Amino acid sequence: MPIFEYRCQDCGTKFERIVTSGEDKQSCKRCGSEHVDRLLSVFAVVGASDSAREPGPCGACGAARRGVCGE
Repeated sequence: MPIFEYRCQDCGTKFERIVTSGEDKQSCKRCGSEHVDRLLSVFAVVGASDSAREPGPCGACGAARRGVCGE
């Protein structure tokens, strides 16, 4: 189920809603108005990059120099 972001045209409130399939109409969680716009939103991918897996001062081990992790 996707999460969509909306903004109310009447009161300006921004809110998120989990939308099930077939659900079209949304109403503002603050004022109850059905005059809402779906906003374009971005998504983020969280994960370790290749540089985070390299030994050294990457923040993972706190070593003073690259290549001395675990010493």
